[in-house]
Amino acid sequence: MTDHVTTHQAEEDARNESVLIWVNGQLKPRAQAMVSVFDSGFMLGDGVWEGLRLYDGRWSFLDEHMDRLFEAAKAIDLDIGMDRHGVISALLETQEANGMVTDAHARLMVTRGVKSRPFQHPSLSRQGPTVVIIMEHSQPKIPRPIRLATVPHLRGLPMTQDPKLNSHSKLNCILACIAAEKAGADEALMLDVHGFVNTTNACNFFIVRKGAVWTSTGDYCMNGITRQKVIDLCRANAIPVFERNFSLVDTYGADEAFLTGTFGAQTPVGSIDGRAIGDGQMGPITKRLRALYKDLVTS
Repeated sequence: MTDHVTTHQAEEDARNESVLIWVNGQLKPRAQAMVSVFDSGFMLGDGVWEGLRLYDGRWSFLDEHMDRLFEAAKAIDLDIGMDRHGVISALLETQEANGMVTDAHARLMVTRGVKSRPFQHPSLSRQGPTVVIIMEHSQPKIPRPIRLATVPHLRGLPMTQDPKLNSHSKLNCILACIAAEKAGADEALMLDVHGFVNTTNACNFFIVRKGAVWTSTGDYCMNGITRQKVIDLCRANAIPVFERNFSLVDTYGADEAFLTGTFGAQTPVGSIDGRAIGDGQMGPITKRLRALYKDLVTS
């Protein structure tokens, strides 16, 4: 398809060709920022990461992102090798080195590090973790509401790979995204193990029905920080909000739908499985929540 868009589509910015990237304590030009082919992240997807957004000189919800990063590292028994202050200092050092003040995105990645041999066991990662911060000038540019397609790939049970874990192992979501693109959509709508609507391959998912905002129970989706901020904003501004199980039938009949994520904030959904949602444009509740969220991140 010729007009495919993604929830992470951004304005072109030539400055990104000369950004410096933080790799294990050193700032390196983009072309020289590399990790070993023996790195456990490259080899096995063994690591965790966070995406952060810079607005007006501040990293939005930095404490929540640090909480999630360190909880994820603990969950996979990974020692980041730095305390919270050290990670934040590295982030600020990279920001200052690149002269960034607003409209920037950082991907902070931690893997189990370089392995002595190309096999799975974590004891083979003996050199300590690999920590990388990729920072880019990034202004979201989504020219139209997103089109979703429901795919057969599920967000699974916690005992397989907990969907709340922001891990480097994203193949399930990538396969879902490929399936959606082959169906003529921009992103995949994924169900949970019970067949209820859950999330997309990259973002959390919301619908609006008769003035009320619905999202999944949260049992099988990423514990999104923007997701929680939207729920909190609804509660603080007398917008009915429900974390509940709901079906595709409920979804197709919604008045509005939108996605949430650190990069795109609230992204409107125009159609799902070829069915227009509302009038196919951004709805009034989505517009209101975008305004409330903007006030929150810039206050």
